[in-house]
Amino acid sequence: MPFNAQSPVALVNARLVDPARGTETHGGVFARDGLIVAVGAEVTAQSVPSDARIVDCCGDVVAPGLVDMQAFVGEPGAEHRETIASATAAAAAGGVTTILARPDTHPPVDDPAVVDFLKRRARDTGSVRVLPMAALTRAREGREIAEFGLLLEAGAVAFGDAGHSLRNAQVMRRALSYARDFDALVVHFAEERDLAEGVMNEGEFASRLGLSGVPAEAESIVLERDMRLVALTGARYHAALVSTEQSLEIVSRAKKAGLPVTCAVSINHLTLNENDIGDYRTFLKLRPPLRRESARRALVEAVESGLIDVIVSDHDPQDVETKRLPFAEAEFGAIGIETMLAAGLRLVHSGDLALPQLLRAMSTRPAEILRLPQGRLAAGAPADIIRFDPDEPFVVDPEKLRSRCKNTPFDEARMQGRVKLTLVAGVVAYE
Repeated sequence: MPFNAQSPVALVNARLVDPARGTETHGGVFARDGLIVAVGAEVTAQSVPSDARIVDCCGDVVAPGLVDMQAFVGEPGAEHRETIASATAAAAAGGVTTILARPDTHPPVDDPAVVDFLKRRARDTGSVRVLPMAALTRAREGREIAEFGLLLEAGAVAFGDAGHSLRNAQVMRRALSYARDFDALVVHFAEERDLAEGVMNEGEFASRLGLSGVPAEAESIVLERDMRLVALTGARYHAALVSTEQSLEIVSRAKKAGLPVTCAVSINHLTLNENDIGDYRTFLKLRPPLRRESARRALVEAVESGLIDVIVSDHDPQDVETKRLPFAEAEFGAIGIETMLAAGLRLVHSGDLALPQLLRAMSTRPAEILRLPQGRLAAGAPADIIRFDPDEPFVVDPEKLRSRCKNTPFDEARMQGRVKLTLVAGVVAYE
């Protein structure tokens, strides 16, 4: 991605939200050569050098760019669903400045050459930062551990098998031990596949619709096993997605025991529940499935308390042929990278989360977990900055979304919160 140096830029007259410190102040941000140089009340149109481009934010929020730890970018091999160019255009329009790209491509990201391909494609065609997640096992088959050392050298920043959960506990133990020796992060999708053969959350609503259900235990059984293996190995572990109260209890116990464990929730599970499926809306067929309203409330409270570290888009483009089918036959997944911030702002407008809390889970915490310098408004930090009006209303029009596929769960939803400017390394990625 060609983040070429451009003239210095000053965003002035802004509501500065720094989620790293949990502060909201009034002032400006001055960036030069890809880095934040100054931030605060002293940054005004009069105080910056004459060669700087000045953006009057008129009281809009200025915050660090979002870091999305769960997104499918399509390349290599699934360009009909998404490309790095389209995924990063959608990301920039949604205020996301860094994407952790899933490894479930064709071929999968289990070879240094594929990592190198991803990095080169992102550099040439992407408009935001794209970081490769490498596969945990060869071909994502769950049998043989991938070459962590070579993949890290090539530029991988984490390891996971995306939608594949490791069934074999011995392989998982070896993977965690191997990751510990490299101080690498394992991102695991916890799902007991034999229990998870249903198509929506198990319960009364699934019975009424005549659909097979997925119990909460499909997630918690594997997560509980993983916590014991983390205690055994000491490896850094990130639960890719949690969706149930049982999972929250397991993560809470692990954190209290001092284990190096973090977890994420998708924006869909924070803002929607199983009732939204209504009359078999396939764009809401997700893995893990949307749960009960009580689970959604528990997930929101866990973000508020800090038990859940990260909010992700779980961006998973699916084309029309795989979605416009009977619910039981349709493919899992929804797009979400462009609407993640606006959907999250629903929780701010409802009073469930403070804005710094929301942005912390979308920028600061994922950056900390991935050991990136992003996610903060501070001198010396990368100038990955967004400006947005949290109150500007709009209706989601799928045809205007920049993703190649249009399978948004928020089709025609009324939202508030419009991104107006996205800077990546001080360069305009979206305006």
